[in-house]
Amino acid sequence: MSVHAAPVTVKSPHNRWAVSVSDSGPLALRVTDGSGQPLLQQEIALVLADGRKLDQGSQATVSTRTVDETVTPTVALKSAKLRDHFNEAVLDYGSGFSLIVRAYDNGVAYRFATKLDGQITVAGEKSVTTFPGDPTIYYGEETTFHSHNEILYTPQPLSQLKPEALTSLPLLVRLADGTSLLFSETALENYPGQWMRVGPDSRSLEAIWPALPTREEEISDRDLVVRERDANIAITAGTRAFPWRFVALAAKDAELLTNSLTYLLADPSRVADTSWIKPGKVQWDWWHNFNVWDTDFVGGVSQKLYLHYIDFAAENGLPYVILDEGWYKLGDLTAQAEDIDVPALVKYGKSKGVGVILWSTSTTLQKQFDVAMEQFTRWGIAGLKVDFFQRDDQPAVDFYWKLSAEGAKRKLLLDYHGAHKPAGLQRTYPNVLTFEGVRGLENAKWSDWITPEHDTTLPFIRQVAGPMDYTPGAMDNAQKEQFHVNNRRPMSQGTRAHQLALYVVYESPLQMLADSPSAYRAAPDAMKFLRQVPVTWDETRVLEAEIGVKVAVARRSGDRWFIAALNNSEARTLELDLSFLPAKVKSLEVWQDGPNAARDGRDSQLRTLKLDSSRRVKVELAPGGGWVGVSKK
Repeated sequence: MSVHAAPVTVKSPHNRWAVSVSDSGPLALRVTDGSGQPLLQQEIALVLADGRKLDQGSQATVSTRTVDETVTPTVALKSAKLRDHFNEAVLDYGSGFSLIVRAYDNGVAYRFATKLDGQITVAGEKSVTTFPGDPTIYYGEETTFHSHNEILYTPQPLSQLKPEALTSLPLLVRLADGTSLLFSETALENYPGQWMRVGPDSRSLEAIWPALPTREEEISDRDLVVRERDANIAITAGTRAFPWRFVALAAKDAELLTNSLTYLLADPSRVADTSWIKPGKVQWDWWHNFNVWDTDFVGGVSQKLYLHYIDFAAENGLPYVILDEGWYKLGDLTAQAEDIDVPALVKYGKSKGVGVILWSTSTTLQKQFDVAMEQFTRWGIAGLKVDFFQRDDQPAVDFYWKLSAEGAKRKLLLDYHGAHKPAGLQRTYPNVLTFEGVRGLENAKWSDWITPEHDTTLPFIRQVAGPMDYTPGAMDNAQKEQFHVNNRRPMSQGTRAHQLALYVVYESPLQMLADSPSAYRAAPDAMKFLRQVPVTWDETRVLEAEIGVKVAVARRSGDRWFIAALNNSEARTLELDLSFLPAKVKSLEVWQDGPNAARDGRDSQLRTLKLDSSRRVKVELAPGGGWVGVSKK
């Protein structure tokens, strides 16, 4: 421990990056690469409602440490073991606040901490970031804080974005030299979520937080809209650590795909017994509009439909089914719809080894919380899919945490939709398995937004923040010129093999099968893959990576390897180096684009591919194509 007046610099363990803290005046962070080239300058402050501005970078007592340890995630997204290796400096300014700064080899982070009496009211924070030159911003403009946070990432020069254009996190910035800077946050608790907007001169990005609501209006069972807000953003404990603000740093696109800073910086699990938390695949009903065929009953929400879904799940080793909108009379979680008997479905599911997950709107669940949660416990459901949060001001974030804690007590898995991005909650309460907060396949029901370009962008931005419930699995697949919007009988852009590859490229410990059981029965080759693909992984390797263009990854589960490739709307050939595979792996079972996939996206082939001594595989991808290989002994 020492007293410093000079700038404090924290270097990453292998000197890839460094973050320096200003020595006087307003607090500022300067991030550079290993050669000293500047990447960003950030002015920061924590402002209290009583007028105190915690931002003076005068003399500080500084303590440093280096940590190099292994973290074992309760639910493994990328790897069964994560290395947590960083250098840290804690700067105590002696006036009730300190700044904690960390440098990893794949990013930098900071957080404020206070030691003040009683409660404090936070008026806001300052975080203004400038960059060298005119970087490219992968920007998805939001119109208000009332949002599902489903972003279309459009690369644009910062200088061309309109002043004060608002966006939610994560946000990717690409510098002229190709370095990527991805902004997000974690350990978000009892505090509003961070957003960003373009500075008034279109040369900077500044953080902004939704203020405390003072007047709300319930428009419907799913829209609790804030009509008026306070001048302040939070009322919280005076002694606490605030959320981590981090920048994931990558010299190459591939590095973004393995970044786990959201998880590593989050608070450890508060759930003592996690043995009951079982990730898995889910037969989902809503995307395909409850349509079935070749059955002896009519489709649509009914007891027969869900018994049929449970049978299908059991036949194919799927541990869960979801009852989405329609199982209860909207506005009242205690009133089941006609011809729906949830306790009977739960009992039948348990006899088949299939758990039942129920959908609910956030607003209705908040209003009926105690009685609804007791009812769900009594029924013995496996989990909840809670939808239409659409906010991340402090009270909304508090409800996420309340529901997560109470869900853990009742052994309920949770899937958050209409939600903010993952921000650490999934580590602290690992029963929170996945989040939406992504423009996923459901949008294909009413728009042409879900393109192969979009699909090959998400892993480099949204997925860096954490798991995403994109809901893949469409079996009606079309190239762009044949694609059409049909809410009642939806389809996907790209090929069927593209949809299969999403199950390996995209991370979600609850992974949906979005199409109808009837569609999967009509596609036995695809179903052969879907039965076996895992949802958690022991190891991940990146084979090809170019944002918005292509991505290929290899993931290991036990002693089996699953290798997948995706591309955008341009056909291409990839040559994958599979020399990492164990010698005992002599061949792959391969699902690939068929010869007519460029004309009809449904065309796919199942083949066995023998590996030669080079262990190199040529992959031919149709426009919007995909490829999956599974190791065989």
